[in-house]
Amino acid sequence: MAPFYLLMVGALCMLLVKFAQESWHIATHTITMTESEAVLGVLSLIDITLTGNLLLMVLFAGYENFVSKMDVDDHEDRPDWMGKVDFAGLKLKLVASIVAISGINLLKNFMALDAADITDGREKQLMWMVIIHLVFIVSGVMLAFMDRIVAATHRH
Repeated sequence: MAPFYLLMVGALCMLLVKFAQESWHIATHTITMTESEAVLGVLSLIDITLTGNLLLMVLFAGYENFVSKMDVDDHEDRPDWMGKVDFAGLKLKLVASIVAISGINLLKNFMALDAADITDGREKQLMWMVIIHLVFIVSGVMLAFMDRIVAATHRH
């Protein structure tokens, strides 16, 4: 599994490049942007950041759960959740991150929608995005409910 996690670090670097690209684009076009374009640009940065956070959670928690414990002891910069997130907790954090990313993506597409898009059929695409987002939410709630049932069963 270690090579997979090493390649995930590469994916994180790719996200950093895309974040820098988007930041540069926003910085160089701020004066000419409309308010809506500025908000969409910032939402893109948030989207990339949340995806990076998701990747970091999978990277650290997965590495610690499936490869080896990281020897960082009680270093002041160590995240509180590190070493405490089991597979069930990781699943819930992943689903929560996916729901947040989906919500931001849905908001970006909604804000980019204009009257011409409605006649082109983009409203159907937006409808499917809402449905998929709701499926993510329902899946997350069901996953949390199942984990709660399993935890209650172990107490008996």
